[in-house]
Amino acid sequence: MKVLMSENPCLACGACCAFFRVSFYWGETDRSLGGSVPIELTEDLTEFRRCMKGTDRARPRCAALLGTIGETVRCSIHPDRPTPCRKAGVQWENGVLEIGEEELERCDRARAAWNLPPLSERLGSRRPFNRRIVS
Repeated sequence: MKVLMSENPCLACGACCAFFRVSFYWGETDRSLGGSVPIELTEDLTEFRRCMKGTDRARPRCAALLGTIGETVRCSIHPDRPTPCRKAGVQWENGVLEIGEEELERCDRARAAWNLPPLSERLGSRRPFNRRIVS
């Protein structure tokens, strides 16, 4: 789905960064292997996987997230973010938001956990989603 918008809704949200665990191959933190994710913002998950600090908790919040959820946020390592963040399925360019239905459903779940209105309603999505508020 592509939608014209005057502003990027992600910059006033941040719910995904404070709802999902962000795990990835450890090599993404190794500069000698071409990795760019700052290792000091990650922690071991398994022998071969790391995760962003703060995301492997009952109440997650990525250590790279700056700002207040639902108000104004930004990723402090955006150009160096890990693969799961790069491939989240949400693109914003020149006033056009592009998001797939599966990604929109994930977004709505994260927003519900923070008591934010579903983005799908704002975008006029016709597909109904099951929402559950997590407290």
